[in-house]
Amino acid sequence: MDGSRVTKDRAKALRRTMSLPEVLLWKALKGGAVGRLHFRKQHPIGPYVLDFYCDAAKLAVEIDGATHGTEEQPDRDARRDAWLAEQGIATLRLPGSLVLRDVDDAVRTIVGYLQHGD
Repeated sequence: MDGSRVTKDRAKALRRTMSLPEVLLWKALKGGAVGRLHFRKQHPIGPYVLDFYCDAAKLAVEIDGATHGTEEQPDRDARRDAWLAEQGIATLRLPGSLVLRDVDDAVRTIVGYLQHGD
């Protein structure tokens, strides 16, 4: 399920150009905000790069900006989420505005999802 060379290169580039909500959430995740679970940032898998990925929980956490509700993006996100589900990976989408407003609330949302699956 590893990504292709192109996907891996794109992931490497994305790690250097993370958005502010991604940076803030990464600091919280890296700091152990979700216990002993290990998250990877900008993780390549198949044809996609996941914002954050926890292999132990088979969970992708995606930070959605304003464009995720416009034009064809919702359809692309749905196809991506379906492909990930076929691989046994759940996707939790968080609005970037939530992370900017209250990163601790974003982390609580992730923890709640991990504990209850919703």
